[in-house]
Amino acid sequence: KSLKIILLLCIFSFQFLFAQEVKEPEQSNIQNYTPSKLLEKGKWDIKWFNNLYTQTKKDENGTTIDVPRESFFTTSLEVFTGASNSKKFNVGLIVEYRYNTFEFQDIPNAEILNPGDKTRSGLSHIAPSVKIAPFSSLPRFSIQSSFFIPVFEKESDANGYLANKSYIWQNRFFYDYTFPGAKFQLFSEFGTRLFLGKKDEGFANNSIELAPGIFLSYFPTNKFTVLGFVQHAQLVDLGNDFTQNYSAVGTGAKYQLTKVLNLELLYSKFVRGKDSGLGQSFNLGLRAIF
Repeated sequence: KSLKIILLLCIFSFQFLFAQEVKEPEQSNIQNYTPSKLLEKGKWDIKWFNNLYTQTKKDENGTTIDVPRESFFTTSLEVFTGASNSKKFNVGLIVEYRYNTFEFQDIPNAEILNPGDKTRSGLSHIAPSVKIAPFSSLPRFSIQSSFFIPVFEKESDANGYLANKSYIWQNRFFYDYTFPGAKFQLFSEFGTRLFLGKKDEGFANNSIELAPGIFLSYFPTNKFTVLGFVQHAQLVDLGNDFTQNYSAVGTGAKYQLTKVLNLELLYSKFVRGKDSGLGQSFNLGLRAIF
């Protein structure tokens, strides 16, 4: 009888230890750290993001016209860190650099990075930023607020356009939802940008941009996702006598290269617009969370 009891205890202990070892698959950073999720105190999020927008068509007063190819390249570095034990407050800094080319003549798409007749490049803005999660009942809802400070002299000169010569107060509202089974994730964003400055120094000054977007991601594995998205932007006149709007659709993928580093690729097509470009954008990002 004692031998049976000992045997049963051994079996129970083995089953208990085995159950302890079988854990749920650990979520990767691309699943867990969406833009909605704030960092724990002492944790860092560093993102290097590159955007190339290129166009040969644009809308002008409701008419689509052909133009020599123009390309606008923006590379940005975003650094955020957790600043509270409750994961409700992050602080950060954004730095942007631009390289633009103009007046291409019959340049094939494969050569869009080659210099045109005119080029303009330089550091454009720096932006101190904060990120908050205001509601305990909605941990996947957050707000990122950034104030972009221009660090260049003129919006346009003899070499062309660089960037908005504006102080820009940007607010981005994030929310995401992961469906049961963790294979699909819905992410939504509503952004606002208030352009401040003298009317004659920046084409968008004294206006506000409203920009909603929605993204649907599918995870074949916890380290890889493919996604599709729709975005819209509407520039509203606040005394500048200028408005514009555009809509874009796109697709992309993300891959978790290591436990710390992930890779992001995105493509978008501007399918319509009013007094705006009708081009396409190519995006490459590297993000490290540690």
